[in-house]
Amino acid sequence: MLNRAAKPFIKLVERYLPDPYIFVLLLTLITIGAAVIVEQQPLMTVIDQWGNGLWGLLSFSMQMLLVLVSGFMLASTPLMKNILARLAKLGNTPCKAIVLVTLISLTASWINWGFGLVIGALFAKALARNTQVDYRLLVASAYSGFVVWHGGLAGSIPLTIATPGHFSENQIGVIATGNTIFSGFNLTLLGILFVVVPLVNRMMLPPADESIFVSPDKLRDEPMPTAANTRPADKLENSKLLAVIGGFVGIAYLVNYFAQGGGLNLNIVNSLFLFLAIVLHGTPKRLLHSLQQAIQGGSGIIIQFPFYAGIMAVMVQSGLAQSMSQWLISFASAESLPVWSFISAGIVNIFVPSGGGQWAVQAPVILPAAAELGADVNRVAMAVAWGDAWTNLIQPFWALPVLAIAGLKAKDIMGFCLVQLIVTGLIIGLVLRFV
Repeated sequence: MLNRAAKPFIKLVERYLPDPYIFVLLLTLITIGAAVIVEQQPLMTVIDQWGNGLWGLLSFSMQMLLVLVSGFMLASTPLMKNILARLAKLGNTPCKAIVLVTLISLTASWINWGFGLVIGALFAKALARNTQVDYRLLVASAYSGFVVWHGGLAGSIPLTIATPGHFSENQIGVIATGNTIFSGFNLTLLGILFVVVPLVNRMMLPPADESIFVSPDKLRDEPMPTAANTRPADKLENSKLLAVIGGFVGIAYLVNYFAQGGGLNLNIVNSLFLFLAIVLHGTPKRLLHSLQQAIQGGSGIIIQFPFYAGIMAVMVQSGLAQSMSQWLISFASAESLPVWSFISAGIVNIFVPSGGGQWAVQAPVILPAAAELGADVNRVAMAVAWGDAWTNLIQPFWALPVLAIAGLKAKDIMGFCLVQLIVTGLIIGLVLRFV
């Protein structure tokens, strides 16, 4: 039944969703136009805001590119290929494959969002090598697990307000993660999603005659280059000792970092992937060959992220994001404010796809409203976090690394993700309101 219900969404997206680059161009024009019309800003002022903000995500862009590259390099090592292949054998039917990749992605995303994006996509490819299953839904299932990241251990909003000295401390104080990430309503929501998201993906599985299977050529790795030792430089490129020493220096740093109480963040995840890849590839030449394969999928990140940085700058500096949030929460009562905060965060996230950046935009609007209405601040903050994660299901910004690894386009998976957006949106809203 759900498979039939999903078909119109899939066809709609496949027909009308453009390439993510076209999407971000259209989003840029819409944002600039809205800032001029709604906020009464002069056109050149808005264009200056956009242009000055273009390079505001350079550091994050490199981090995201390294998520893709380092994760791919690690997965292409002989050891990791063997591990993924063994795990993939557990998904030996289409139904099992869909459920398994969703659970793996949910778990990995709960631990760390960058980890979840890469592991889910790589595991989807491993499953596709082992089982004939609709590849679009398989990759969409891998991406759908990302919806829980902001309710997990690396959620930027709950971690921000749990840190002494955060920018809204004078309003709400320091809120421990026991009241947000590990609160009863958040754990209940996570438990429901860990059951419902895999089941919805499973129920969208099309019959074999309607499934689209991946070409074996897309899943085949290029053979590693043969080791030549005719020059002194060749000996260095094929030196196992050099790879081991270089990799273990990095691993020693990570061991010391965790021993001193350090936690997972995007830089540490990238470091972990990179240093393990250096060691497990065995030689610098094998690592560099893997890098050449990995970097081919990074073009979308390089060209699109500056445009998103410009959009974010306009949304914040023109006041458009605050106006959108203010308008939506104007309907709220103390009991319904979390739901309206969730919806407003979901809409703002389309234009400001950054958890920390979104909190900086919405907190000055939502926190005074919570104080005035007497609403539960812990729940309101997590509502913004869940809204940010929720519409990532249809935001190509975050899907780019997954699509690059899988070799698909956004239109191939977003129809399935749109169904999950509807289902998870209802669940999150109901839990925020009634649990």
